[in-house]
Amino acid sequence: MAKKATKIALIYDFDETLSNGYMQDFGLIPAFGMKPNTFWRKANAWSADQEADQITGSMYYVTKTAKEKGIRLTMNFFKKCGENIEYFPGVLEWFDRINEYGRKLNLDIEHFLISSGYEEILAGSQIRKYFRDMFACSYAFGPDGTPVWPARVVNYSIKIQFLSKINKGLCKIDDLAVNELMPDEERPIPFDRMIYFGDGMTDIPSMKMVKDRGGNSIAVYAPKKSHEKKKAIKLLSDDRVNFALPADYSEDKDIDRVVKTILDKLATERDLEELKAKEEKKKILRIPLPRICKKKK
Repeated sequence: MAKKATKIALIYDFDETLSNGYMQDFGLIPAFGMKPNTFWRKANAWSADQEADQITGSMYYVTKTAKEKGIRLTMNFFKKCGENIEYFPGVLEWFDRINEYGRKLNLDIEHFLISSGYEEILAGSQIRKYFRDMFACSYAFGPDGTPVWPARVVNYSIKIQFLSKINKGLCKIDDLAVNELMPDEERPIPFDRMIYFGDGMTDIPSMKMVKDRGGNSIAVYAPKKSHEKKKAIKLLSDDRVNFALPADYSEDKDIDRVVKTILDKLATERDLEELKAKEEKKKILRIPLPRICKKKK
């Protein structure tokens, strides 16, 4: 009987981690007839004026702008906006390749997304099918099929909550269960079997948490942007991540080699623990030797 595969979680931010820009920039904002820089400048200014959380503020500003432009933000419209997202090199081939590598090591790799982007846009992305679950911002829709309220807002502090849900094997709406006590040995994916990929400020608490609990965190940066490289290396020097690597997921590039090495290590450590456990059983099952008594004269 084959041994049950060991679960490993690969957890990703999306914008500027897997895609080479913000997901809204590729379809949603152009549909407004605006350039991304213009939209984000106005959205962030509105949030600042209202003293609003920037993520929540931008979700409102999307609906405000769509109404002004006469655009209906249906689920299908959002999904269509996800079809033309552009990715860093190697992303489209990454998931199948790393899953196959894991299978050879008897590792069951599950991919998760924790993003401040929109689930409705991600639903139309080319890589949606690879994720076990997605934790991202989302709208609640009214009877007319358009957004009426933010159903979920994901910022830097809430990302940590979703890490705990992955650790405990919970779904995105298990808000009470996430705080209930669960013994470490019952948690499906321990933190030391997590690899977190991120790039920016909203990822720092999550990357630090995974690293401090024995997992691995990777800060990625656009290869041709020197300021992004400096930002990632600062995270490394500040002891917030384990690696700072260019965002190229192609075979035999830095990310590919580092992740495969981590997987090799996890598989080896698991095999070693199993061998140790087998030796411990020998101690328990050891039959004591019979005592030899001398005959009395």
